Amino acid sequence: MITKKNDTTLIHAGRSKHYTKGAVNPIIQRASSLIFDSLIEKKKATFGCTQGKLFYGRRGTLTHFAFQEAMSQLENGAGCVLYPCGVAAISNSILAFVKSGDNILVSNLVYEPTIIFCTQILSKFNILTTFFDNNIGSNIADLIQINTRVVFLESPASITMEVQDIPTIIKAIRAKSPNVVIIIDNTWAAGILFKALDKGVDISIQSGTKYLSGHSDIMLGTAVVNERCLEQLREHSYSMGQMIDADTAYLAHRGLHTLSVRLRQHEENALKIAEWLSNHPAVARVNHPALPESQGHVFWKRDFTGSNGLFSFILKKHLSQEQLANYLDKFRYFSMAYSWGGYESLIMTSQPEELAYFRPTTTIDFQGTLVRLHIGLEYVNDLINDLAEGFKRINC
Repeated sequence: MITKKNDTTLIHAGRSKHYTKGAVNPIIQRASSLIFDSLIEKKKATFGCTQGKLFYGRRGTLTHFAFQEAMSQLENGAGCVLYPCGVAAISNSILAFVKSGDNILVSNLVYEPTIIFCTQILSKFNILTTFFDNNIGSNIADLIQINTRVVFLESPASITMEVQDIPTIIKAIRAKSPNVVIIIDNTWAAGILFKALDKGVDISIQSGTKYLSGHSDIMLGTAVVNERCLEQLREHSYSMGQMIDADTAYLAHRGLHTLSVRLRQHEENALKIAEWLSNHPAVARVNHPALPESQGHVFWKRDFTGSNGLFSFILKKHLSQEQLANYLDKFRYFSMAYSWGGYESLIMTSQPEELAYFRPTTTIDFQGTLVRLHIGLEYVNDLINDLAEGFKRINC
């Protein structure tokens, strides 16, 4: 179950009087031009521009600084860089540390847009991506070359939910090449369930579109970074024009205050449904890290402090397009939509051949249709009944 260790931090982080100006929440400071009181102050700002100092709107305002401070406290980082979406956080965090001729190592089960960025964008700049097996463990050291600059991880894996042995991977990387930058897509953990920087990761990325906001109404990416990599990541992102508006920063910060309590309910509902699905005759396998039969469960149990509402399961049947339409189009409470992390329940499907197409280096070990669920905050029995009716529609 999710611990309460972060509850107080989530309520109070980034809420000093400097940011709130006497209110409960930080102010919303919308600004492009920020006025200098004197030429001396202008010179100080220009040549000593750091996170948390007013300079120009693209550097941020008090609203941004409050949220960045809160995220840094939550994930134990030296600073936080903000992006207009999760993909922007991923791509810019990689780009900040590579040049033409370099090599990066990427887990073969990462988020599909990450794979596309590596294969279609980085390749144009002569940056080679080596995809490695999610279960590689200490053998990752064998893949590190003299020009390897970045290792990119994601745990649990996108869609299929396998958990990596992150501490073993990091130990092997540091022993072979201490200066390699280790980045993780830590969205599933929401900054609470897995403390990536405490484990030795350099940059912890989240799609703040998901649980940080919690209401499916903003686009946001965050990168909480250690002291070693902070300046390089921050200045690269500033030069690339990466920025979010003050209202988005405000909404994300407001979402932090209820993050822990929301996650507990997501977790409780999802575990009940995952266990129900595990006993359903139509289901071949449930991919939920908290279930003992899920791949990497031992690592989840050791390294994580809880779970959330996102998991997947595999049907024994491979549904046709007609069956898929009949299945997906008629749910009462599950909406068909990309993203997750809001208060509502969502459902999406993937065929094994689709996963194989976007993950050519991965062995797909199932034949049936994969169903990904995000379990929201509805009454759990209503959700179970909705799923049960869905099975009836496809004669399962």
